[in-house]
Amino acid sequence: MKEVVAAIDLGGTNTVFGLVEKTGKIIAEDRLRTTDYPEINNFVSALVAAINRLSKSKAGIKLVGIGIGAPNANYHRGTIELAPNLAWKGIVPIVEYFRKKIDVPVAITNDAKAAAIGEMIFGGAKKMKNFIVLTLGTGLGSGIVVNGEVLYGHTGFAGELGHTIIVSGGRDCGCGRQGCFETYGSASGLVRTVLNLLSEMKEESTLRDIPPSQLTAKKIADEAAKNDPIALEALDYTAEMIAFGIANAVGFSSPEAIFLFGGLAKAGEMLFAPIREYVNQSVMPIFKGTVKILPSGIPENNAAVLGAAALAWNELK
Repeated sequence: MKEVVAAIDLGGTNTVFGLVEKTGKIIAEDRLRTTDYPEINNFVSALVAAINRLSKSKAGIKLVGIGIGAPNANYHRGTIELAPNLAWKGIVPIVEYFRKKIDVPVAITNDAKAAAIGEMIFGGAKKMKNFIVLTLGTGLGSGIVVNGEVLYGHTGFAGELGHTIIVSGGRDCGCGRQGCFETYGSASGLVRTVLNLLSEMKEESTLRDIPPSQLTAKKIADEAAKNDPIALEALDYTAEMIAFGIANAVGFSSPEAIFLFGGLAKAGEMLFAPIREYVNQSVMPIFKGTVKILPSGIPENNAAVLGAAALAWNELK
């Protein structure tokens, strides 16, 4: 029998899940609409039934564990806590619900920490013991690995680099504070930077023709590739701010590499090259030249499922 784990990417709208071998090969995949299940118990029942159906559709496999990546997940407690984009409010003991319905080990963590474990087991950090994954999407998530172990901290929520403050009294953040890293270093932060520059700079720019509600990090990167002056300035400023956040992280964990992942990272060398330069300028002299800034080694379309699978396989070790 071939052993597989069920890997679950639990999102606010959809939940994607797959059966994944130890090598990282996804052998089957399916999804549920999270929003169809306002009651957590009904959601877990439907998901377990769907996983069992998927397992039975493949001959010669044995389910040996479940890994879940979810927003506001607490690895220590097996809970989802105060997740703003989920219908289930308060502290939800989701691992306990799963264990009542299926007899295999179950583990949960947040999506950025799952991405870090995925990078370590299936991606570019296979031989690394110290690295950080930054997920540069609508927000800025982070997974920190120190001495080969994911950093969870006392509460289970350690590693919120996106909510370290890099500009005192800076931009308003969804967390209720001001100047957080994610308000500058995320895809939405790049859009905010462009909107500021459009009012401050006089240069001609095709970005002026795009309604603010339709402005995206991809459109900005596309225009930067065509040498649009405002897009280039915005990318450079964003690279500088990301480097500032990275320099702070380097000071406390001295990683071998920082992996950048998510929508903003698709800007490629236009973003990576200035980040590397600014990081080298910003870090303490003892850290100069010690940190690699790399793209993720995991394909983005499979990253969330592979991260959850890596969590499960890591637990089974």
